[in-house]
Amino acid sequence: MSRKALAAGLGNGNIGEPMPAASALPLTSTGVLSTWDSRIRLPPLVTYQPELFMSRIVTFCYVLFLALSSSHAQPIEADIVLKGGTVIDGSGAERRLADVAISDDKIVAVGPDLNATAPWVIDCTGLIVCPGFIDLHNHSDTPITKPETRAAVNYLTQGCTTLVTGNCGSGPVVTGSYYKKIDDHGAGPNIAHLIPQGSLRRRVLGSDNIQPDDSQLQEMLDLAEKAMQDGAWGMSTGLIYVPSSYASTEEITAIAKVVAKHGGIYASHIRGEGTGVLKSVDEALQIGRDAALPVHISHFKSSGRDAWGLVREAARMIAKEREAGRNVTADQYPYVASSTSLGATLLPSSARAGGNKQLIKRLDDTETGPRLKETIRKAITKRDDGAAVRIARYKPNPSWVGKSLADIAKAEDRPAVDIALEIFRGGDASIVNFSMNEDDVRHIMAIDWVATASDGRAYLPGADRPHPRNYGTFPRKLGHYALQEEVLSLEVAVRSMTGLPAEILRMRDRGLIKEDLMADITVFDPKRLKDEATFDDPHRYSSGIRYVFVNGVPAISAGSFTGALAGKALRFEEPTPSTADTE
Repeated sequence: MSRKALAAGLGNGNIGEPMPAASALPLTSTGVLSTWDSRIRLPPLVTYQPELFMSRIVTFCYVLFLALSSSHAQPIEADIVLKGGTVIDGSGAERRLADVAISDDKIVAVGPDLNATAPWVIDCTGLIVCPGFIDLHNHSDTPITKPETRAAVNYLTQGCTTLVTGNCGSGPVVTGSYYKKIDDHGAGPNIAHLIPQGSLRRRVLGSDNIQPDDSQLQEMLDLAEKAMQDGAWGMSTGLIYVPSSYASTEEITAIAKVVAKHGGIYASHIRGEGTGVLKSVDEALQIGRDAALPVHISHFKSSGRDAWGLVREAARMIAKEREAGRNVTADQYPYVASSTSLGATLLPSSARAGGNKQLIKRLDDTETGPRLKETIRKAITKRDDGAAVRIARYKPNPSWVGKSLADIAKAEDRPAVDIALEIFRGGDASIVNFSMNEDDVRHIMAIDWVATASDGRAYLPGADRPHPRNYGTFPRKLGHYALQEEVLSLEVAVRSMTGLPAEILRMRDRGLIKEDLMADITVFDPKRLKDEATFDDPHRYSSGIRYVFVNGVPAISAGSFTGALAGKALRFEEPTPSTADTE
């Protein structure tokens, strides 16, 4: 179906609410000349007459002004006009009243009272018109290729138009074939991909704790080179996860140098987010210096009561690095709980080497088993005796989903460590870990180099209890923290999920409401914007997102999903010397 058909509300019947047709905008009668009349002449001056001379000069200038103005009064032909909204353009600039005209997949005009005609004019009075949100840290690598989840409706209803996959060192290694799947079948939002260092390492070395020889390292470098040539935007690490965690700083730096050659970024889930967060941030900064590329810290935080406040010191470290002229940024989700596997939360990476079967062997070993059990017990104790760890998904025993380790232990009259051991023997579980400090979260989100990102994935409502960030990250930051709590201005909050992530990625054609940029646009009602998802009821779509346009195509119309799969695979284009100088 064409964009013009979508704009007119025509097509296959999957379009949500009927899109109202609207008449062309009325033209104001100004009395100007539509074209310059070549017959207008000033008579020759025979004698110098000051009053007549000045009068004719003024007349000439006025006619010239009207003639030149007429070129700007020509109607703009568009497919869609967003009329009378409050534009927050993604740059951090103050909001302003303006119309936005869309033609095909681009923004063709932005300004007050545009003289524009379109088959679909949307009255945006009282609504915020802003760039579509870019989720810098997403894990929809597999869901975005599945028929049932490729629409990523839980992200479209947050206002997201681009998801960045390949994060935490996990995802498809062959960027070209991954992008082809998206190109062939479409997606709700656009997809940009990072080279997942952990998956790349697993392809060459497996999941064991071993170091590469020269030929194996070269194989990893070659895979990274091909991925960058195929349009990856950089690389990621997940340095608490197997096998990413087994890579030395030198190994990561070697791969990062390949990425740097093409102008990509290094995004890192650092080695430690607890009491070791400062050392871990320092490692990421050193990799950036040695490889000469931008560094991005994923889900920036300090986790665990004994680490609260350390993220502020880490922020000061990064600020000094930035003052020295280095490109360092971070992202954050606006919650006090994280989400990962129980194994990654309670066990060191050495215990997880080789996968779950090897872990069970270690647990059964008469020498290593007792030591591991004690390690797990201490880790549970640090997490409020298990009260801070809630089961999000565990297939062998769904009745445990939504309950904390402490709740399960009490109900079954067993030690929490025994519950954890049973879960590991059953193949591990996804958990939600309440580990952060609210004051830290508020402090970090207001920093101008910290973007907003969900760390979630495309979901369908189900029986599990995932983190509500999968459904509510972006409306939560805008609605709760900016509009209600006023932790930061709405303009700064919008920039953190639009212009800033585009700047971080060097994505030059999105992230702003600006002429000639791609028409990825979100329109929301500030009075109704709310993250409806909670930890107890996470499968709830956010409210207040009225319209979402992906490449000029309406994906959300009047609050409903239209069925459109207009998202594309976005391939990184290396900056030329001229563009690199401005970034």
